[in-house]
Amino acid sequence: CVVILGDLGHSPRMQYHALSLARQASLEVDIVAYGDTTAKTILYPLMLLLKPIIQFVILLWFLCFKVLPPDAFIVQNPPSIPTLMAVKWVSSLRKSAFIVDWHNFGYTLLGLSVGRSSPFVSIYCWFEKRYGQIANGSLCVTREMQLELAQNWGNRATVLYDQPHEFFCPTSLQEKHNVFCGLNRYLCHPLGVQDCVTARVLWKEISGGKQYLYPRLLFIITGKGPEKEKYEEKIKRLNLKRVAFRTMWLSTEEYPLLLGSADLGVYWHTSSSGLDLPMKYALFPTVVKLVHLSFMVYWLIIRYLLMLNIDELVKVEKNGLLFSSSSELVDELLMLFRGFPNECDALKSLKNGALETGSSARWAAEWEEHAKPLISEVISRNLK
Repeated sequence: CVVILGDLGHSPRMQYHALSLARQASLEVDIVAYGDTTAKTILYPLMLLLKPIIQFVILLWFLCFKVLPPDAFIVQNPPSIPTLMAVKWVSSLRKSAFIVDWHNFGYTLLGLSVGRSSPFVSIYCWFEKRYGQIANGSLCVTREMQLELAQNWGNRATVLYDQPHEFFCPTSLQEKHNVFCGLNRYLCHPLGVQDCVTARVLWKEISGGKQYLYPRLLFIITGKGPEKEKYEEKIKRLNLKRVAFRTMWLSTEEYPLLLGSADLGVYWHTSSSGLDLPMKYALFPTVVKLVHLSFMVYWLIIRYLLMLNIDELVKVEKNGLLFSSSSELVDELLMLFRGFPNECDALKSLKNGALETGSSARWAAEWEEHAKPLISEVISRNLK
């Protein structure tokens, strides 16, 4: 049973776990997760206290009465409270193994909201460490996290890198055409008067016969976060030339196709712990895009902030680039798109490097080598 205290659609790693358990381990799989969630406006301190209690009760109900007793529970962390406690209690009652997949540390994420010195953070950290230590098995996303768990948490974890699934792949020319025709509902709404992809601006440029060293750039930003409208207003006030932005929220079917159609992916990530690599990053290799792609067909740029372990997957100037400021990002964009599409050697080199990396690194192979042996061992040990 795969347990996610969050949107199933926003948890690709756990989706992949479920698929691999069914396809590669020939197991029947239940998934307990939210179908979709929307942000709620509620007094924050009250939410910190009441929300985990409500979630705890709901989780216990579903795990005890809505699913058959599984061989193992595989739970995503974070969130740690109430997930780890609820799943551990139920696994003990139902004689199931308890496996934690560490994506990050929940107490560090809470610290971003309430401050690292908050007593809430200390309590959260204690619960997370306590229930993480009594898991029957653990997976994690980087070697740095594995080391932290072993040295300071007393937890032996197996590293399972995020890798793209087979449905993240480059799109054909016809598929690209179909994708952008389907996304016309987003593309036809400019975010500024100087928008470079409106018919009027495009016709003016074509009819003028001017030659440009750089192409027009269309940045597509996906997501529906609470500050989306604020940033859309900021974009509208920019005096952009030959650059356009679009914001959109895509279906699970559209998303891989859009990523497979992009020439470049720019990924922004601030790690709360300095030990994680986000799943969205792992999608980059497949078609470098504005958001997450899957290192398999193109390349990406990743913002380096606290990510001590970024070199585990990003090979600078081979399959990706790093930047730490807006000026560095601008310099890299100009370098990569100079002479696009035929004379941009730097872009082509990175695309080839990402293609080479991604062709040998796929989720199924990674899961077969690292996750399957651990899960099989934990289940066998628990059945004795």
